[in-house]
Amino acid sequence: MRVSLIGGTAGLALLAGAAAAQDLKFPPNEGDFNWASFDAFAGAHDLSGQTLNVFGPWRGDDQALAESIWAYFAAATGATVNYSSSEGYEQQIVIDTEAGSPPDIAILPQPGLIQNLVSKGFVEPLGEETADWLEENYAAGSSWVKLGTYTGPDGTDRLYAFPYKIDVKSLVWYVPDNFDDAGYEIPTSMEELKALSQQIVDDGGTPWCIGLASGGATGWPATDWVEDMMLRTQPAEVYDQWTTNEIPFNDERVAAAIDEFGEFARNDAWVAGGAGAVASTDFRDSPKGLFSSPPQCYMHRQASFIPSFFPEGVELGVDADFFYFPSYAEKDLGNPVLGAGTLAFITKDSPAARAFIEFLQTPIAHELWMAQTGFLTPYKGANAELYGDPTLQKMGGILLDATTFRFDGSDLMPAGVGAGTFWTGMVDYAGGKPAMDVATQIQNSWDALK
Repeated sequence: MRVSLIGGTAGLALLAGAAAAQDLKFPPNEGDFNWASFDAFAGAHDLSGQTLNVFGPWRGDDQALAESIWAYFAAATGATVNYSSSEGYEQQIVIDTEAGSPPDIAILPQPGLIQNLVSKGFVEPLGEETADWLEENYAAGSSWVKLGTYTGPDGTDRLYAFPYKIDVKSLVWYVPDNFDDAGYEIPTSMEELKALSQQIVDDGGTPWCIGLASGGATGWPATDWVEDMMLRTQPAEVYDQWTTNEIPFNDERVAAAIDEFGEFARNDAWVAGGAGAVASTDFRDSPKGLFSSPPQCYMHRQASFIPSFFPEGVELGVDADFFYFPSYAEKDLGNPVLGAGTLAFITKDSPAARAFIEFLQTPIAHELWMAQTGFLTPYKGANAELYGDPTLQKMGGILLDATTFRFDGSDLMPAGVGAGTFWTGMVDYAGGKPAMDVATQIQNSWDALK
């Protein structure tokens, strides 16, 4: 499916002429958007007669949201923007690049796939000035530079991809009324979180609901737990060494992070149904215990998407809320955030492609999506008051408060490990197998892929 968005002119004063292609979602010069950034961008770019082909992962409602943003790029520059996607977009971008018919811009949520394309010479470096911009303008800027940096065909590391549209995983969900009724306060450190968990048990309750079942992907929710624990017990550099296998999976520090997860998941008193139910409970059903009366559990650690599986009628911010999965006060490792997201990169160099990356550096390119739905950004220059709902604004605040951001570690590993033995190993661990035995089993599988 291919949609064309055609801008009529550059400059806010003449934007009315662009309406022939698509009405802009938010009228220029209205609301608290940074229209000055749009005007400055428009004044610096005239791409009339040029076409920009963008390929991304978004389809359906998400595609409509993305296109609503690209419409402003078209209106500012006079370029024609063609957006396309595919159900098998991961395979399609490989086919298109290898066939010599790539889009100008590709946007993907898989850093490993981007590295593969970079190593084959299919991606253009963005330049030091873009790296400097990320360092200065994104919260935990060095983390985002690292995420967008890949090893080129000449063996040199450069910035190749621009992080845009982020997801947060380091969240604990709870029911405010349950906390209020019991007199519990939101913990601000891992020490306090563990103390609260035991307090709930002492009061006759169960602190956690945890479920790992997910059909052929059973075990994946535990990998997020372990990744979060790695970031809370070790410096980010150790996390990076782990995800690239510079240190083995059965390093004592990794096994210790697995056992950190076990403090929650293998404690019969701490998890609904007992430790034996963790591996067999479907992750989509696991948060429902928060909403039973009396509650089957008080907390559920899961990413920002989990409200999709809450009971019908649950109102976020009222019937359910979340807090940051806290770090250890005693370890002084800052406020790490685990997440995911998409990265934009140039697969066919052109003035329009370079301008698109510049567009993503304007507050307006973030604010226009923030004001709708499904978008988070670590961009410090965007107006956080524009988030479409309080839940997104609160998640955005967690990104802005982060001292470190790291991408989902299992997605950075070879598929046979990150989407294979890591998953199954976590099921074995939940069933009682020692952490070091599980970690050695996973490392052996990694060795077999080399």
